[in-house]
Amino acid sequence: MSFFTILFIAIGLAMDAFAVSIATSLNLVNVSKRQIFRLSFHTGLFQFLMPVIGWYLGFSFSKYISDYDHWVAFVLLALIGGKMVHESFEGREESETEGGNALKKDPTRGLSLLFIAVATSIDALAVGVSLAMLNVNIWYPSAVIGVVTMSLSIIGMKIGEKLGARFGNRMELAGGLILIAIGIKIVIEHIYQ
Repeated sequence: MSFFTILFIAIGLAMDAFAVSIATSLNLVNVSKRQIFRLSFHTGLFQFLMPVIGWYLGFSFSKYISDYDHWVAFVLLALIGGKMVHESFEGREESETEGGNALKKDPTRGLSLLFIAVATSIDALAVGVSLAMLNVNIWYPSAVIGVVTMSLSIIGMKIGEKLGARFGNRMELAGGLILIAIGIKIVIEHIYQ
């Protein structure tokens, strides 16, 4: 498998993480280097690990994984997105009553971070199964997928930071709706494949 083939696969897999990174950074008041590192590291790590896990699962489990992977991704993204939508309205109410000093929960920590990393990398599990069927050594493609995802997540966080600083709670609402839309897109793509 050529480098460019692997690169295009990696970019395709990283698009969800890129969009989620934009949406996640919209939820933050000020995006720190630590937050960028945490999100990009975890999305990259999970995008690296999932093809390896899928490769090891191979043919025998692929039918079980493909039956529900899209639903898991949808539920995780819908939960995080719904929480962001709720917090965008909650943040407006608090900022109106407290003069704009509302504190927001950091989605780059704890279960939110884990949900984001898992939800954006589930498709990579199926890619790992496919690579096993093609008898491709998994380590090099997985490394490329992880690095590309990490890089695009950093770029997404920077884009979201600029939009969030400019448009505030409206962008947090948009970010939550984007996460829900990505989840719906994943389900629709799997239904019509």
